[in-house]
Order: sequence, then C-alpha cells, then structure tokens
Amino acid sequence: MGLVDSLFGKDARKFLKRKDSDAAEAGRALEELRSSLYNELKTSEGAKRQQQRFCGPVVAMSFNFIVAVGIILANKLVMGRVGFNFPIFLTLIHYAVAWILLAFFKSLSLLPMSPPSKTTPFSSLFSLGAVMAFASGLANTSLKHNSVGFYQMAKIAVTPTIVLAEFVLFKKTISSTKVVALAIVSLGVAIATVTDLEFNLFGALVAVAWIIPSAINKILWSNLQQQANWTALALMWKTTPFTVFFLLALMPWLDPPGVLLFKWDLGNSSAILVSALLGFLLQWSGALALGATSATSHVVLGQFKTCVILLGGYVIFGSDPGFISICGAVAALAGMSVYTWLNLPGKSIDHSSSKLLPNQNTAVSKPKAENDDGGGETAVVSAEPNLSKTTTANIV
Repeated sequence: MGLVDSLFGKDARKFLKRKDSDAAEAGRALEELRSSLYNELKTSEGAKRQQQRFCGPVVAMSFNFIVAVGIILANKLVMGRVGFNFPIFLTLIHYAVAWILLAFFKSLSLLPMSPPSKTTPFSSLFSLGAVMAFASGLANTSLKHNSVGFYQMAKIAVTPTIVLAEFVLFKKTISSTKVVALAIVSLGVAIATVTDLEFNLFGALVAVAWIIPSAINKILWSNLQQQANWTALALMWKTTPFTVFFLLALMPWLDPPGVLLFKWDLGNSSAILVSALLGFLLQWSGALALGATSATSHVVLGQFKTCVILLGGYVIFGSDPGFISICGAVAALAGMSVYTWLNLPGKSIDHSSSKLLPNQNTAVSKPKAENDDGGGETAVVSAEPNLSKTTTANIV
C-alpha cells in the first residue's frame, strides 16, 4: 500500500477499496441468487414457479418449434445418409440418452423436486410412460406402412380426438368460434400436405390405433403439469423408465432385423448421438409447451411447423409444392392466427370446468391462467413426415 500511496495517493487507495467492495457485493448477490434458485428446486411448488417464470407460453412454444426443425434435419441425416433404418431403436436411444442426462442432473441436485407421491397415483405415471411408447412406436410404424398423405390425415385427426377426449374426461368445452378456427386449420393442412392417399389395411389399422395414444399422451402431459405441480424435467424423470421398457418390448415387433449388423463407426455414432441430444431437447421443450399451454395448442403448433416448412421451402429454396398446397398452407396459418387471438387473455369465451385427473387424491395448486382449450405432443417421440414422398422418423 505504501507504494500505491506514494505513486497515486490516498484517492487511488480508496478507489481500489471501493472496487473490491463492489466485487464482493456482486459476488454475494450472485451467491444469494444461486442459493435462492437451489432452494426453489427443493420443493415441487418452487420448481413449478420457476418454470412458469422463465418458460411462459411464448418461450416454451418457440423453444419447441426451433428444436423440432433441428430434429427433422438431424433425423433426415440419420435415416437417410447414415442409413439407420430402425426407427423404434432410434427412439429408444433418444429416451435412454434423455434418462442418462436426467440422472446426471439429479446427481448435481439440479433436477426439480417431484410432488408428493400421494398427489399423483403411480398408475398415472405408469400410464403416461406406456402411452408415450405406444404413441411413438405406432407413429413410426404408420409412417413406414402408409403414404405420407395418409399419415398426415391421421395426424390431423388428433385435434378433434383431443377435444372429444377432454370433454369426456374433464367436461371441458370450447367455443364454436374456436371450433371453426380449428376446422380451418385442419382443412388447410390437409389441402397443403395430403397429396397422396395410398391405402393398405394394416397401415390404416396402425394409423387409427395411433390417434388415441397420441391424443391421450398430450392431455396427460398438460394436465399433470398444470394441475399437479409437476415440472417438465421431474415428470420426464419419473416416466422415461416406463417408456424405455415398453419401447424394448415393441422393438422386436416393429423394427426390421439387423440392428446389430449396423456399422457403428465414429461418424455414424456421432450423428445418432446428435439426434439423441436434440431428441432430449425436443422432449423437454414439448413438455414445457404442454405445461404452459394445452394439448390442442401443441397440436396447432405442430401443424404450424408443417406449414412453415412447406412455405419456407417455396420462398427460400424455390420448391414448387403447387398452387393448391400453398393456398392450403396460407388458409391454415390464417386459422392458426384466429385461434391464437381467441386464446389471448380476455378473448376466450370458453366455459370449461377444470377437473383433476382421474384418481387424483388431493387438491393441488391452481393451474396457470392459460385461456386455452385443453390440457412428448410432448415429448412424444413420433414420426414427422417429409413433405415430399420421402419418409423419415423424427421426434415431434
């Protein structure tokens, strides 16, 4: 200090002390913030508040949209150039990697706390894990045995199935205006994407069988988060082992033989690993979107993605899907805009009564103030068709 005093005087010493004091205060503030977030994650209510604070509807759905586009490109690489034609096993890898990452988060005490077991029956978690596996497995099998157009028609049918299922299970109703908007969206997507309807009996049966698990999967993900204080990561941690188990059971029935003969070199393995990491992000973002909005809104988001990809290819890359397809995509986007506007605060005129999930024992925190119609598609791993004749399995 003597050297500092002699060279710069007492003012310099005061300045240095003030800088040290500011740095110490900033450090204490960061430590307090870290401790606060850490303590919040130790209760399911606190973790839920943090998820609602940082991942509102716009953030969650934007996150899901961006990752969904990325997984389409990654899985086209894996299923096309790499030649990994085992969609169920790829889905299994995605969920296995997701579970490993969640276990790593848990070891670092970064995984949010789950609600008390008495608030959510084990049967609900088991059912969700099983439904996720069947929804993804049947989706990939449907895409394998059906044309893209027939698959897309089955996917469009998920929207009315969700509306009907929520009315039967929870007595939720939606306004006639929203029904019209959803009808326009479905019709527009059908006109834009359904260019071929090749039919075979087995493929049609699989497609029809996939619709109900897909709808129930979305409803369960949304309702468990909104009405039972589950966060996306906590629910993923509890249900992923069941999904892996059922995918293992489905793989011999739905995947072709020869997976052990695949060339597992560094390049191929790296591409599959990137696809799996994106699959984890998609599962997480899909769960966040379902927790922040509803099952119906998440389906509309998927249809929005389909239309954007079609129109983006036309505008950016000069592809020519045809005038009728472009008109259908524009009509679908218009219907989505109306549906979104109707869900803005103060616009909804729905008269729905929120109910807890079947067999749920205790009343829990109030759902988020989301004026929507319903309750992995979360992060369900399913197949997203290319808008051409090429079929590739993707997580949606």
